[in-house]
Amino acid sequence: MANIRSPQQDEYEPGQNPHRWQALAVCLVAGFMTLLDISIVNVALPSIQAGLGASDSALQWVLSGYALTFGLTLVPSGRLGDARSRRAVFMTGVVLFTLTSAAAGAAQHEWWLVVARLLQGVAGGLMTPQVSGFIQELFLGAERGRAFGLFGAVVGLSTAIGPLLGGLLIQAFGAANGWRWVFYVNLPIGLAALPLARRLLPGHPRRVTPGAEARRPGFDPLGTLLLGAAVLLVLLPFLQERMWPGWQKWLLEPLGVLLIVVFVWWERRAARRMEPLVHMDLFRLRGYLLGALLSFVYFAGFTALFFTYTLYLQNGLRYSALLAGVASTPFALGSALSAAVGGRLVLRFGRAMVAFGLVLVAVGLLATMLAVHQVPGPHAGWAAAGPLLLAGLGSGLVITPNQTLTLSEVPVIRAGSAGGVLQTGQRIGSAAGIATVGAVYFAHLAATGGDWAGSFRLGVLMCSGFVLAALVVALYDLYGPGSQRYADNH
Repeated sequence: MANIRSPQQDEYEPGQNPHRWQALAVCLVAGFMTLLDISIVNVALPSIQAGLGASDSALQWVLSGYALTFGLTLVPSGRLGDARSRRAVFMTGVVLFTLTSAAAGAAQHEWWLVVARLLQGVAGGLMTPQVSGFIQELFLGAERGRAFGLFGAVVGLSTAIGPLLGGLLIQAFGAANGWRWVFYVNLPIGLAALPLARRLLPGHPRRVTPGAEARRPGFDPLGTLLLGAAVLLVLLPFLQERMWPGWQKWLLEPLGVLLIVVFVWWERRAARRMEPLVHMDLFRLRGYLLGALLSFVYFAGFTALFFTYTLYLQNGLRYSALLAGVASTPFALGSALSAAVGGRLVLRFGRAMVAFGLVLVAVGLLATMLAVHQVPGPHAGWAAAGPLLLAGLGSGLVITPNQTLTLSEVPVIRAGSAGGVLQTGQRIGSAAGIATVGAVYFAHLAATGGDWAGSFRLGVLMCSGFVLAALVVALYDLYGPGSQRYADNH
Protein backbone atom coordinates (compact mmCIF):
# COMPACT_ATOMS: atom_id res chain seq x y z
CA MET A 1 0.00 0.00 0.00
CA ALA A 2 2.90 2.38 0.67
CA ASN A 3 3.81 2.52 -3.03
CA ILE A 4 0.32 3.43 -4.22
CA ARG A 5 0.03 7.04 -5.19
CA SER A 6 -3.09 8.89 -4.12
CA PRO A 7 -5.46 8.65 -7.12
CA GLN A 8 -6.49 12.28 -6.95
CA GLN A 9 -2.98 13.16 -8.10
CA ASP A 10 -3.57 11.39 -11.43
CA GLU A 11 -6.09 11.67 -14.27
CA TYR A 12 -6.86 8.43 -16.06
CA GLU A 13 -9.07 7.48 -18.97
CA PRO A 14 -11.55 4.66 -18.26
CA GLY A 15 -9.76 1.33 -18.17
CA GLN A 16 -6.29 2.84 -17.55
CA ASN A 17 -6.23 3.43 -13.79
CA PRO A 18 -3.72 0.85 -12.51
CA HIS A 19 -5.56 0.59 -9.16
CA ARG A 20 -9.05 0.23 -10.60
CA TRP A 21 -9.63 -3.31 -9.28
CA GLN A 22 -8.51 -2.33 -5.80
CA ALA A 23 -10.80 0.70 -5.97
CA LEU A 24 -13.65 -1.57 -7.04
CA ALA A 25 -13.00 -3.80 -4.02
CA VAL A 26 -13.53 -0.78 -1.73
CA CYS A 27 -16.83 -0.01 -3.47
CA LEU A 28 -17.95 -3.61 -3.16
CA VAL A 29 -17.17 -3.72 0.57
CA ALA A 30 -19.32 -0.64 1.19
CA GLY A 31 -22.02 -1.93 -1.14
CA PHE A 32 -22.02 -5.21 0.76
CA MET A 33 -22.57 -3.31 4.02
CA THR A 34 -25.60 -1.36 2.78
CA LEU A 35 -27.21 -4.41 1.15
CA LEU A 36 -26.50 -6.64 4.15
CA ASP A 37 -28.43 -4.20 6.30
CA ILE A 38 -31.59 -4.82 4.28
CA SER A 39 -31.61 -8.61 4.43
CA ILE A 40 -30.22 -8.97 7.95
CA VAL A 41 -32.86 -6.69 9.53
CA ASN A 42 -35.76 -8.68 8.07
CA VAL A 43 -35.06 -11.68 10.30
CA ALA A 44 -34.35 -9.46 13.33
CA LEU A 45 -37.83 -7.92 13.56
CA PRO A 46 -39.17 -10.40 16.16
CA SER A 47 -36.04 -9.82 18.25
CA ILE A 48 -36.48 -6.04 17.99
CA GLN A 49 -40.09 -6.39 19.10
CA ALA A 50 -39.06 -8.55 22.05
CA GLY A 51 -36.12 -6.37 23.07
CA LEU A 52 -37.68 -2.91 22.72
CA GLY A 53 -41.34 -3.77 22.98
CA ALA A 54 -41.71 -2.12 19.58
CA SER A 55 -45.15 -1.68 18.06
CA ASP A 56 -46.14 -3.04 14.66
CA SER A 57 -46.10 0.52 13.32
CA ALA A 58 -42.54 1.07 14.51
CA LEU A 59 -41.41 -2.22 12.99
CA GLN A 60 -42.97 -1.18 9.69
CA TRP A 61 -40.98 2.05 9.79
CA VAL A 62 -37.77 0.19 10.65
CA LEU A 63 -38.15 -1.51 7.27
CA SER A 64 -39.98 1.02 5.13
CA GLY A 65 -38.27 4.11 6.57
CA TYR A 66 -34.90 2.84 5.38
CA ALA A 67 -36.32 2.14 1.92
CA LEU A 68 -38.00 5.55 1.78
CA THR A 69 -35.00 7.73 2.63
CA PHE A 70 -32.74 5.47 0.55
CA GLY A 71 -34.97 6.09 -2.49
CA LEU A 72 -35.23 9.83 -1.85
CA THR A 73 -31.44 10.24 -1.71
CA LEU A 74 -30.33 8.21 -4.73
CA VAL A 75 -30.72 10.69 -7.60
CA PRO A 76 -29.53 13.87 -5.79
CA SER A 77 -26.48 12.08 -4.39
CA GLY A 78 -25.69 10.61 -7.81
CA ARG A 79 -25.84 14.09 -9.34
CA LEU A 80 -23.76 15.53 -6.49
CA GLY A 81 -21.08 12.91 -7.07
CA ASP A 82 -21.08 13.65 -10.81
CA ALA A 83 -20.77 17.40 -10.24
CA ARG A 84 -18.38 17.53 -7.30
CA SER A 85 -16.51 14.44 -6.09
CA ARG A 86 -17.79 10.88 -6.07
CA ARG A 87 -15.16 9.96 -3.52
CA ALA A 88 -16.22 12.72 -1.10
CA VAL A 89 -19.91 11.77 -1.34
CA PHE A 90 -19.06 8.08 -1.00
CA MET A 91 -16.92 8.63 2.10
CA THR A 92 -19.59 10.86 3.65
CA GLY A 93 -22.03 8.01 3.16
CA VAL A 94 -19.66 5.49 4.77
CA VAL A 95 -19.13 7.75 7.82
CA LEU A 96 -22.85 8.40 8.22
CA PHE A 97 -23.75 4.74 7.76
CA THR A 98 -21.23 3.66 10.39
CA LEU A 99 -22.44 6.25 12.91
CA THR A 100 -26.12 5.51 12.36
CA SER A 101 -25.45 1.78 12.68
CA ALA A 102 -23.91 2.45 16.09
CA ALA A 103 -26.91 4.63 17.01
CA ALA A 104 -29.37 1.95 15.88
CA GLY A 105 -27.62 -0.72 17.92
CA ALA A 106 -27.68 1.48 21.00
CA ALA A 107 -31.38 2.42 20.65
CA GLN A 108 -33.35 2.53 23.91
CA HIS A 109 -36.74 3.33 22.40
CA GLU A 110 -38.55 2.30 19.23
CA TRP A 111 -38.53 5.78 17.69
CA TRP A 112 -34.82 6.18 18.44
CA LEU A 113 -34.33 3.12 16.26
CA VAL A 114 -36.69 4.45 13.58
CA VAL A 115 -34.80 7.76 13.32
CA ALA A 116 -31.48 5.90 13.12
CA ARG A 117 -32.88 3.75 10.30
CA LEU A 118 -34.12 6.82 8.41
CA LEU A 119 -30.61 8.30 8.56
CA GLN A 120 -29.13 4.94 7.59
CA GLY A 121 -31.27 5.07 4.45
CA VAL A 122 -29.84 8.49 3.61
CA ALA A 123 -26.32 7.12 4.06
CA GLY A 124 -27.04 4.12 1.84
CA GLY A 125 -28.50 6.43 -0.79
CA LEU A 126 -25.32 8.53 -0.72
CA MET A 127 -23.06 5.55 -1.35
CA THR A 128 -24.94 3.40 -3.84
CA PRO A 129 -25.02 5.66 -6.96
CA GLN A 130 -21.32 6.36 -6.55
CA VAL A 131 -20.57 2.65 -7.02
CA SER A 132 -22.14 2.55 -10.49
CA GLY A 133 -20.51 5.91 -11.24
CA PHE A 134 -17.07 4.62 -10.25
CA ILE A 135 -17.54 1.48 -12.38
CA GLN A 136 -18.43 3.65 -15.38
CA GLU A 137 -15.47 5.92 -14.66
CA LEU A 138 -12.86 3.24 -14.02
CA PHE A 139 -13.70 0.52 -16.55
CA LEU A 140 -14.41 0.04 -20.24
CA GLY A 141 -15.84 -2.74 -22.40
CA ALA A 142 -15.52 -6.29 -21.13
CA GLU A 143 -13.87 -5.12 -17.90
CA ARG A 144 -16.91 -2.97 -17.13
CA GLY A 145 -19.13 -6.01 -17.56
CA ARG A 146 -16.90 -8.00 -15.22
CA ALA A 147 -16.99 -5.19 -12.65
CA PHE A 148 -20.79 -5.00 -12.74
CA GLY A 149 -20.82 -8.80 -12.54
CA LEU A 150 -18.78 -8.73 -9.34
CA PHE A 151 -21.13 -6.10 -7.94
CA GLY A 152 -24.04 -8.37 -8.76
CA ALA A 153 -22.29 -11.26 -7.02
CA VAL A 154 -21.91 -9.08 -3.92
CA VAL A 155 -25.64 -8.32 -4.07
CA GLY A 156 -26.36 -12.04 -4.10
CA LEU A 157 -23.90 -12.87 -1.34
CA SER A 158 -25.17 -10.11 0.95
CA THR A 159 -28.71 -11.35 0.39
CA ALA A 160 -27.62 -14.89 1.23
CA ILE A 161 -25.43 -14.08 4.22
CA GLY A 162 -27.79 -11.51 5.77
CA PRO A 163 -30.52 -13.88 7.01
CA LEU A 164 -27.94 -16.47 8.08
CA LEU A 165 -25.78 -13.96 9.95
CA GLY A 166 -28.84 -12.33 11.50
CA GLY A 167 -30.13 -15.68 12.70
CA LEU A 168 -26.75 -16.64 14.15
CA LEU A 169 -26.34 -13.32 15.98
CA ILE A 170 -29.82 -13.51 17.47
CA GLN A 171 -29.24 -17.10 18.52
CA ALA A 172 -25.86 -16.21 20.07
CA PHE A 173 -26.92 -13.05 21.93
CA GLY A 174 -30.55 -13.90 22.67
CA ALA A 175 -33.90 -12.57 21.52
CA ALA A 176 -33.70 -9.50 23.74
CA ASN A 177 -30.33 -8.13 22.58
CA GLY A 178 -29.32 -10.12 19.51
CA TRP A 179 -30.85 -7.51 17.22
CA ARG A 180 -28.34 -4.88 18.44
CA TRP A 181 -25.47 -6.89 16.94
CA VAL A 182 -27.29 -6.92 13.62
CA PHE A 183 -26.40 -3.21 13.45
CA TYR A 184 -23.06 -3.33 15.26
CA VAL A 185 -21.71 -5.72 12.61
CA ASN A 186 -21.49 -2.72 10.25
CA LEU A 187 -18.97 -0.87 12.43
CA PRO A 188 -15.78 -2.83 11.56
CA ILE A 189 -16.77 -2.86 7.89
CA GLY A 190 -17.22 0.92 7.79
CA LEU A 191 -14.04 1.62 9.74
CA ALA A 192 -12.02 -0.60 7.39
CA ALA A 193 -13.54 0.94 4.24
CA LEU A 194 -12.84 4.58 5.09
CA PRO A 195 -9.02 4.73 4.84
CA LEU A 196 -9.06 2.50 1.77
CA ALA A 197 -11.59 4.77 0.08
CA ARG A 198 -9.45 7.81 0.83
CA ARG A 199 -6.41 6.06 -0.63
CA LEU A 200 -7.76 4.30 -3.70
CA LEU A 201 -10.84 6.02 -5.09
CA PRO A 202 -10.51 8.80 -7.70
CA GLY A 203 -10.81 12.12 -5.93
CA HIS A 204 -12.41 14.35 -8.55
CA PRO A 205 -14.79 13.91 -11.48
CA ARG A 206 -12.96 13.20 -14.69
CA ARG A 207 -12.50 16.10 -17.06
CA VAL A 208 -14.72 16.03 -20.09
CA THR A 209 -12.85 14.50 -23.00
CA PRO A 210 -12.53 16.45 -26.28
CA GLY A 211 -15.81 16.51 -28.19
CA ALA A 212 -17.91 15.75 -25.12
CA GLU A 213 -20.44 18.17 -23.73
CA ALA A 214 -18.91 20.69 -21.38
CA ARG A 215 -20.05 20.76 -17.79
CA ARG A 216 -22.34 23.65 -16.92
CA PRO A 217 -22.56 25.07 -13.42
CA GLY A 218 -25.45 24.65 -11.01
CA PHE A 219 -26.98 21.91 -8.92
CA ASP A 220 -30.71 22.36 -9.64
CA PRO A 221 -32.22 22.69 -6.12
CA LEU A 222 -35.77 23.05 -7.46
CA GLY A 223 -35.42 19.82 -9.45
CA THR A 224 -34.13 18.09 -6.32
CA LEU A 225 -37.13 19.32 -4.31
CA LEU A 226 -39.65 18.32 -7.00
CA LEU A 227 -38.22 14.84 -7.47
CA GLY A 228 -37.93 14.25 -3.72
CA ALA A 229 -41.55 15.24 -3.15
CA ALA A 230 -42.71 13.11 -6.08
CA VAL A 231 -40.84 9.99 -4.88
CA LEU A 232 -42.17 10.55 -1.34
CA LEU A 233 -45.78 10.79 -2.52
CA VAL A 234 -45.45 7.75 -4.78
CA LEU A 235 -43.66 5.52 -2.25
CA LEU A 236 -45.53 6.32 0.98
CA PRO A 237 -48.86 4.63 0.17
CA PHE A 238 -47.04 1.45 -0.85
CA LEU A 239 -44.68 1.39 2.11
CA GLN A 240 -47.50 2.08 4.59
CA GLU A 241 -50.17 0.03 2.84
CA ARG A 242 -51.02 -2.03 5.95
CA MET A 243 -50.43 0.71 8.52
CA TRP A 244 -52.70 3.30 6.88
CA PRO A 245 -56.15 1.70 6.48
CA GLY A 246 -58.60 3.09 3.97
CA TRP A 247 -58.40 4.17 0.35
CA GLN A 248 -57.59 7.83 1.01
CA LYS A 249 -53.83 7.20 1.06
CA TRP A 250 -53.95 6.33 -2.65
CA LEU A 251 -54.89 9.94 -3.41
CA LEU A 252 -51.19 10.67 -2.93
CA GLU A 253 -50.39 8.67 -6.08
CA PRO A 254 -51.92 11.06 -8.67
CA LEU A 255 -50.30 13.97 -6.83
CA GLY A 256 -46.96 12.18 -7.09
CA VAL A 257 -47.47 11.54 -10.82
CA LEU A 258 -48.40 15.21 -11.31
CA LEU A 259 -45.18 16.26 -9.59
CA ILE A 260 -43.21 13.91 -11.85
CA VAL A 261 -44.74 15.65 -14.88
CA VAL A 262 -43.80 19.05 -13.40
CA PHE A 263 -40.31 17.71 -12.66
CA VAL A 264 -39.83 16.58 -16.28
CA TRP A 265 -41.00 19.99 -17.55
CA TRP A 266 -38.63 21.78 -15.19
CA GLU A 267 -35.65 19.57 -16.07
CA ARG A 268 -36.11 20.26 -19.77
CA ARG A 269 -36.23 23.96 -19.06
CA ALA A 270 -33.28 23.89 -16.64
CA ALA A 271 -31.13 22.04 -19.19
CA ARG A 272 -31.00 25.22 -21.32
CA ARG A 273 -28.85 27.04 -18.78
CA MET A 274 -27.36 24.47 -16.39
CA GLU A 275 -26.71 20.78 -15.90
CA PRO A 276 -30.07 19.52 -14.53
CA LEU A 277 -30.56 16.98 -11.79
CA VAL A 278 -31.63 14.39 -14.42
CA HIS A 279 -30.90 15.07 -18.07
CA MET A 280 -34.04 14.05 -19.97
CA ASP A 281 -31.93 13.14 -23.00
CA LEU A 282 -31.12 9.93 -21.12
CA PHE A 283 -34.59 8.65 -21.98
CA ARG A 284 -33.96 9.16 -25.68
CA LEU A 285 -31.43 6.35 -25.38
CA ARG A 286 -33.41 3.26 -26.32
CA GLY A 287 -31.32 0.91 -24.20
CA TYR A 288 -31.55 3.12 -21.12
CA LEU A 289 -35.32 3.64 -21.36
CA LEU A 290 -36.16 -0.05 -21.88
CA GLY A 291 -33.56 -1.22 -19.37
CA ALA A 292 -34.98 1.08 -16.68
CA LEU A 293 -38.52 -0.15 -17.42
CA LEU A 294 -37.40 -3.80 -17.29
CA SER A 295 -35.63 -3.20 -13.99
CA PHE A 296 -38.71 -1.50 -12.49
CA VAL A 297 -41.04 -4.37 -13.40
CA TYR A 298 -38.61 -7.15 -12.46
CA PHE A 299 -37.90 -5.73 -9.01
CA ALA A 300 -41.64 -5.60 -8.35
CA GLY A 301 -41.73 -9.38 -8.75
CA PHE A 302 -38.51 -10.69 -7.29
CA THR A 303 -38.53 -8.52 -4.14
CA ALA A 304 -42.12 -9.46 -3.32
CA LEU A 305 -41.15 -13.14 -3.52
CA PHE A 306 -38.98 -12.96 -0.41
CA PHE A 307 -41.54 -10.88 1.46
CA THR A 308 -44.14 -13.62 1.02
CA TYR A 309 -41.67 -16.49 1.47
CA THR A 310 -40.45 -15.16 4.82
CA LEU A 311 -44.03 -14.75 6.05
CA TYR A 312 -44.91 -18.27 4.94
CA LEU A 313 -41.87 -19.88 6.59
CA GLN A 314 -41.81 -17.96 9.88
CA ASN A 315 -45.50 -17.34 10.50
CA GLY A 316 -47.05 -20.24 8.62
CA LEU A 317 -44.54 -23.03 9.24
CA ARG A 318 -42.99 -21.59 12.44
CA TYR A 319 -39.43 -21.66 11.12
CA SER A 320 -36.86 -19.87 13.25
CA ALA A 321 -35.06 -16.83 11.85
CA LEU A 322 -32.00 -18.99 11.20
CA LEU A 323 -33.92 -21.72 9.38
CA ALA A 324 -35.81 -19.15 7.32
CA GLY A 325 -32.45 -17.67 6.31
CA VAL A 326 -31.14 -21.10 5.33
CA ALA A 327 -34.24 -21.74 3.21
CA SER A 328 -33.71 -18.49 1.28
CA THR A 329 -30.02 -19.19 0.64
CA PRO A 330 -30.34 -21.21 -2.62
CA PHE A 331 -31.81 -18.27 -4.54
CA ALA A 332 -29.17 -15.86 -3.27
CA LEU A 333 -26.25 -18.20 -3.94
CA GLY A 334 -27.52 -18.97 -7.43
CA SER A 335 -27.85 -15.27 -8.11
CA ALA A 336 -24.33 -14.53 -6.85
CA LEU A 337 -22.81 -17.28 -9.00
CA SER A 338 -24.57 -16.40 -12.25
CA ALA A 339 -24.10 -12.64 -11.76
CA ALA A 340 -20.33 -13.08 -11.82
CA VAL A 341 -20.58 -15.24 -14.94
CA GLY A 342 -23.15 -12.98 -16.60
CA GLY A 343 -20.92 -9.96 -16.15
CA ARG A 344 -18.27 -11.64 -18.28
CA LEU A 345 -20.68 -12.69 -21.03
CA VAL A 346 -23.03 -9.72 -21.24
CA LEU A 347 -21.22 -7.94 -24.08
CA ARG A 348 -21.22 -11.17 -26.09
CA PHE A 349 -24.90 -12.07 -25.73
CA GLY A 350 -26.48 -8.72 -24.79
CA ARG A 351 -30.19 -8.50 -24.04
CA ALA A 352 -30.73 -12.11 -25.20
CA MET A 353 -28.98 -13.27 -22.03
CA VAL A 354 -31.31 -11.10 -19.93
CA ALA A 355 -34.33 -12.63 -21.67
CA PHE A 356 -32.96 -16.13 -21.03
CA GLY A 357 -32.43 -15.25 -17.37
CA LEU A 358 -36.04 -14.07 -17.08
CA VAL A 359 -37.26 -17.37 -18.53
CA LEU A 360 -35.22 -19.25 -15.91
CA VAL A 361 -36.66 -17.08 -13.13
CA ALA A 362 -40.24 -17.66 -14.31
CA VAL A 363 -39.71 -21.42 -14.60
CA GLY A 364 -38.05 -21.50 -11.16
CA LEU A 365 -40.90 -19.57 -9.53
CA LEU A 366 -43.58 -21.76 -11.07
CA ALA A 367 -41.62 -24.85 -9.97
CA THR A 368 -41.43 -23.36 -6.45
CA MET A 369 -45.20 -22.97 -6.43
CA LEU A 370 -45.58 -26.61 -7.49
CA ALA A 371 -43.08 -27.81 -4.87
CA VAL A 372 -44.93 -26.06 -2.04
CA HIS A 373 -48.19 -27.54 -3.31
CA GLN A 374 -46.73 -31.06 -3.32
CA VAL A 375 -44.95 -30.64 0.06
CA PRO A 376 -47.06 -28.11 2.03
CA GLY A 377 -45.80 -29.06 5.52
CA PRO A 378 -42.62 -28.30 7.48
CA HIS A 379 -40.43 -29.78 4.71
CA ALA A 380 -41.61 -27.18 2.19
CA GLY A 381 -38.38 -25.21 2.58
CA TRP A 382 -36.35 -28.21 1.45
CA ALA A 383 -38.73 -28.97 -1.41
CA ALA A 384 -38.42 -25.41 -2.71
CA ALA A 385 -34.61 -25.31 -2.54
CA GLY A 386 -33.97 -26.66 -6.06
CA PRO A 387 -36.53 -24.45 -7.82
CA LEU A 388 -35.30 -21.39 -5.92
CA LEU A 389 -31.72 -22.18 -6.94
CA LEU A 390 -32.86 -22.22 -10.59
CA ALA A 391 -34.71 -18.93 -10.13
CA GLY A 392 -31.60 -17.44 -8.49
CA LEU A 393 -29.38 -18.54 -11.37
CA GLY A 394 -31.78 -16.77 -13.72
CA SER A 395 -31.91 -13.63 -11.56
CA GLY A 396 -28.14 -13.26 -11.70
CA LEU A 397 -28.41 -13.16 -15.50
CA VAL A 398 -31.00 -10.38 -15.27
CA ILE A 399 -30.04 -7.71 -12.74
CA THR A 400 -26.33 -7.22 -13.38
CA PRO A 401 -26.33 -7.66 -17.19
CA ASN A 402 -29.35 -5.39 -17.48
CA GLN A 403 -27.61 -2.70 -15.44
CA THR A 404 -24.49 -3.01 -17.61
CA LEU A 405 -26.49 -2.71 -20.84
CA THR A 406 -28.73 0.06 -19.52
CA LEU A 407 -25.80 2.28 -18.53
CA SER A 408 -23.57 1.39 -21.49
CA GLU A 409 -24.54 4.44 -23.56
CA VAL A 410 -24.60 6.90 -20.65
CA PRO A 411 -21.75 9.47 -20.64
CA VAL A 412 -19.42 9.09 -17.65
CA ILE A 413 -20.21 12.67 -16.62
CA ARG A 414 -23.81 11.56 -15.91
CA ALA A 415 -23.11 8.04 -14.65
CA GLY A 416 -24.05 8.76 -11.03
CA SER A 417 -27.37 10.47 -11.71
CA ALA A 418 -28.29 7.89 -14.37
CA GLY A 419 -27.54 5.08 -11.91
CA GLY A 420 -29.54 6.91 -9.25
CA VAL A 421 -32.59 7.11 -11.52
CA LEU A 422 -32.28 3.41 -12.34
CA GLN A 423 -32.05 2.44 -8.68
CA THR A 424 -34.89 4.77 -7.67
CA GLY A 425 -37.08 2.94 -10.17
CA GLN A 426 -36.01 -0.33 -8.56
CA ARG A 427 -37.02 0.94 -5.11
CA ILE A 428 -40.42 2.12 -6.34
CA GLY A 429 -40.91 -1.17 -8.18
CA SER A 430 -40.02 -3.13 -5.04
CA ALA A 431 -42.45 -1.13 -2.91
CA ALA A 432 -45.24 -1.46 -5.47
CA GLY A 433 -44.66 -5.19 -5.85
CA ILE A 434 -44.62 -5.88 -2.10
CA ALA A 435 -47.78 -3.81 -1.58
CA THR A 436 -49.65 -5.41 -4.48
CA VAL A 437 -48.62 -9.00 -3.82
CA GLY A 438 -48.93 -8.50 -0.07
CA ALA A 439 -52.50 -7.18 -0.37
CA VAL A 440 -53.58 -10.25 -2.34
CA TYR A 441 -51.61 -12.53 0.00
CA PHE A 442 -53.27 -11.24 3.17
CA ALA A 443 -56.71 -11.05 1.57
CA HIS A 444 -56.50 -14.73 0.60
CA LEU A 445 -55.15 -15.61 4.05
CA ALA A 446 -58.11 -13.90 5.73
CA ALA A 447 -60.66 -15.40 3.33
CA THR A 448 -59.37 -18.95 3.85
CA GLY A 449 -58.91 -18.72 7.61
CA GLY A 450 -55.14 -19.18 7.58
CA ASP A 451 -54.17 -21.08 4.42
CA TRP A 452 -50.52 -20.02 4.45
CA ALA A 453 -49.43 -22.41 1.71
CA GLY A 454 -52.24 -21.36 -0.64
CA SER A 455 -51.56 -17.68 0.01
CA PHE A 456 -47.88 -18.19 -0.75
CA ARG A 457 -48.65 -20.02 -3.99
CA LEU A 458 -50.93 -17.18 -5.05
CA GLY A 459 -48.22 -14.67 -4.19
CA VAL A 460 -45.64 -16.60 -6.24
CA LEU A 461 -48.05 -16.65 -9.17
CA MET A 462 -48.32 -12.86 -9.03
CA CYS A 463 -44.53 -12.53 -8.78
CA SER A 464 -44.24 -14.72 -11.88
CA GLY A 465 -46.61 -12.34 -13.69
CA PHE A 466 -44.24 -9.42 -13.01
CA VAL A 467 -41.29 -11.49 -14.25
CA LEU A 468 -43.14 -12.37 -17.46
CA ALA A 469 -43.96 -8.68 -17.96
CA ALA A 470 -40.24 -7.93 -17.70
CA LEU A 471 -39.64 -10.67 -20.28
CA VAL A 472 -42.02 -8.88 -22.67
CA VAL A 473 -39.91 -5.71 -22.29
CA ALA A 474 -36.71 -7.68 -22.97
CA LEU A 475 -38.21 -9.28 -26.09
CA TYR A 476 -39.40 -5.88 -27.32
CA ASP A 477 -35.87 -4.59 -26.85
CA LEU A 478 -34.58 -7.53 -28.89
CA TYR A 479 -37.15 -7.60 -31.69
CA GLY A 480 -39.29 -4.44 -31.48
CA PRO A 481 -39.07 -1.32 -33.70
CA GLY A 482 -35.60 0.20 -33.63
CA SER A 483 -33.97 -2.95 -32.31
CA GLN A 484 -31.79 -3.52 -35.38
CA ARG A 485 -30.53 0.06 -35.45
CA TYR A 486 -29.78 -0.23 -31.72
CA ALA A 487 -27.90 -3.51 -32.30
CA ASP A 488 -25.90 -1.99 -35.16
CA ASN A 489 -24.68 0.76 -32.81
CA HIS A 490 -23.33 -1.90 -30.45
